[in-house]
Amino acid sequence: MTEKQLKAFIINLIDQKEQQNENFIRYSFFELKVENGLTEKEIDEVLRVSRDYFENKGYKVYFTNAEYEYKNERKKVESNEFLIAFKE
Repeated sequence: MTEKQLKAFIINLIDQKEQQNENFIRYSFFELKVENGLTEKEIDEVLRVSRDYFENKGYKVYFTNAEYEYKNERKKVESNEFLIAFKE
């Protein structure tokens, strides 16, 4: 994937996620690695850009194995999830 294609992919992914549920965002291993065939380097870029975007919009952002609290429940970003972001 070219740099331009990757940027377009990231923008589209963010838009899709916000349309699905603007309060809770989840990026899974399956959707990035299996469905879209992204390389580790591409996934790192997706996660970096998405983190910056969501943090700038007031989301709390967590990555694989991080613990977080959501709706008074203690949870962990599972090993098959790359990113969780939510607004409180």
